[in-house]
Amino acid sequence: MTNEESWVLAYVCDRSGGTRHAILIDPADQSAEVAAKRCVAAVSAGSRMILVGGSSGTDTDNVHDTITAIREALELITWASSQDSSLDEGEWQVPIILFPQGAAALSPAADGITFMMLMNSTSPRFLIEEQTAGAPFIREAGIEALPMGYVICAPGGRAGQVGQASLIEAEDDERVKAYAMAAESYGFRIFYLEAGSGASHPVAQNLIQSAKEACDLTLVVGGGIRDGKTARLAAEAGADWIITGNLAEEFDDADELHQVLTQFINEMNGA
Repeated sequence: MTNEESWVLAYVCDRSGGTRHAILIDPADQSAEVAAKRCVAAVSAGSRMILVGGSSGTDTDNVHDTITAIREALELITWASSQDSSLDEGEWQVPIILFPQGAAALSPAADGITFMMLMNSTSPRFLIEEQTAGAPFIREAGIEALPMGYVICAPGGRAGQVGQASLIEAEDDERVKAYAMAAESYGFRIFYLEAGSGASHPVAQNLIQSAKEACDLTLVVGGGIRDGKTARLAAEAGADWIITGNLAEEFDDADELHQVLTQFINEMNGA
């Protein structure tokens, strides 16, 4: 892999600037055009990464259409910013990352892919089989793989059900530490603690702290985080990235979403 190809992993794993926010877009829940508008609002508010995927309703067509629409929208604004010396075109140059539910929901238009093992799944499908099925496509398309250990915590939601996960409970500090150590031993660079899309409550702070203590990986936390104060608690516990998905889907008006996410990110950062 060349230095040019490795920029996405370096960007995602850079922990020098504090906790960052990423938006998760589910192509099954919105049109490509709406997704692009939401991403523009999110990046303008301070989101620093876009994840696309995550649902059992995604497929190659809607994933590719969504990524293409998002990329075109961001490139247009980047070009416009380059023509105005008062604007910073760099703030629009954020990676668009595949967050796939499986090998049948990929796109060559992405900058990278979370090449993940659902470590607490009880099914070999999510431990290795989907990854094996998707690897030739990823290699042929030249998509940068981001090696990631993915663990689903209670309540787990749809992700836990589909992934047949043996959920991590709030009191399972030693268990989450063991998973974090195993992820680091595998050579993963990222460790993701997921409570499930639309979860009734987020990943427990003690689990985030335990994972942070057990490994030197970039720590991503998502699920059940609906406001900046909750995000701040996760950040204080050690999260390097906070992921929100359902929050963006609540707002059809891009200006309103921009305002909500601006406040969210400011509170997350203690501003």
